[in-house]
Amino acid sequence: MNNPSLQAFIDSLAGKTVAVCGIGKNNTPVVRQFLGYGAHVRACDKRDREALGAVADELEAAGAELCLGESYLDRLNDCDLVLRTPGMKPYLPPFEAARALGVPVTSEMELFFTYCPAPIYAVTGSDGKTTTTTIIANLLEKSGKRVWLGGNIGRALFPLIEQVEADDVVVVELSSFQLTYMTQSPHVAVVTNVSPNHLDWHTDMAEYVDAKKNLITHQKSGARCVLNADNAVTAAFAEEISDRQLLTFSRQSHPTNGAWMDGDTLTVSFGGVDTPILKADEIKLAGTFNLENYMAAFCAVWGEVSPADMAAFAREFGGVEHRRELTRVRRGVEWYNDSIGSSPSRTIAGLGSFDRKVILIAGGYDKNTPYEPLGATAADTVKTAILLGATADKIHQAIRTYSDLPIVRVESLEQAVAVADDLSVDGDVVFFSPASASFDMYKNFEERGQHFKSLVAALDE
Repeated sequence: MNNPSLQAFIDSLAGKTVAVCGIGKNNTPVVRQFLGYGAHVRACDKRDREALGAVADELEAAGAELCLGESYLDRLNDCDLVLRTPGMKPYLPPFEAARALGVPVTSEMELFFTYCPAPIYAVTGSDGKTTTTTIIANLLEKSGKRVWLGGNIGRALFPLIEQVEADDVVVVELSSFQLTYMTQSPHVAVVTNVSPNHLDWHTDMAEYVDAKKNLITHQKSGARCVLNADNAVTAAFAEEISDRQLLTFSRQSHPTNGAWMDGDTLTVSFGGVDTPILKADEIKLAGTFNLENYMAAFCAVWGEVSPADMAAFAREFGGVEHRRELTRVRRGVEWYNDSIGSSPSRTIAGLGSFDRKVILIAGGYDKNTPYEPLGATAADTVKTAILLGATADKIHQAIRTYSDLPIVRVESLEQAVAVADDLSVDGDVVFFSPASASFDMYKNFEERGQHFKSLVAALDE
């Protein structure tokens, strides 16, 4: 390992007390990592031992001290370092008390940014960030780079930090949770769009917007910033860009530097030169939102990946699981899993990608986001709505404001799939896009999507 600053940090941890707050998929390897560095690690989680299951026994056997239950954050003041999981608000009183005593409170991702020797490409946004992140990573791999992919997309990167070399590239997806209180920004920052989301977690919309803006706030001079010119919030971010390289993407206008539609051709303009990449109908991923995802990705890697490689990848890439994923065609009916549709804006984007009205299955955990825009879109794009979960009433009311289309209320996803099966006929599309989070019934959107796919797979031929 040729990383002196990282080595100095590792050496400083011997005998120190580190609290890792939140024992989830990403933080479990972090606990093991710090134990390996000789630190005394407190693994803190609000769940009790029974709820944690085998992971509690495994971490304790590895040498961690478990701090569980309601008082799990009571012993931070005598720590030398505190790491919080992204889902925990950074300004909780125990964190603020620790900071007041001089205890650093940070996160796995911020540590990675601090000690990463390679250029970092980071993507955030209310919609499209996972697909855009995946496209960027694949394009950079296609150009011959060794790529490290992680963050909100599902993998902690700091446990891998010793393997990252200066000639590599890192591509990360960052959520608003990760970006709140973040004090570092990437070499290449991409903001796909910003619309109301996660307002159950953030204090208000302004805090949510500020979290997204943190992706670009701390960029150094000469860094690249990619913004959506068609989104009012992200377009306003451009006013703060002065000493950085700004590229924008738009379906409605021709940016000075960035991606746009020249008729039916996705084109990148840079330095006064227009370069056609490919026609929109050549992109394997359907939908205007995926066109925007490609525009953002092409801007991010412009100069590192050839236009020919960009076009070839776009013609081949079939998409990411749980994102408008064609699950099955049965008796002429297409069943799509869009479990990632955890906000109204995501579902609206998905509805706009079909050439016919769909049977929509929607509803789930309430993040306090407004559903009126979904109601307006549903009036033109939905044949029948099947609603369940905590947000069913809100979605029902929003649809009724604009349309008298048929609405069926159900209690479970099993019932929803059964009703959709009864109602659908040859040529129909069943679109599972909840427009809501999963936490009222599932641990995450992946579990929800897998359940939907298993139910559809089990339907008789």
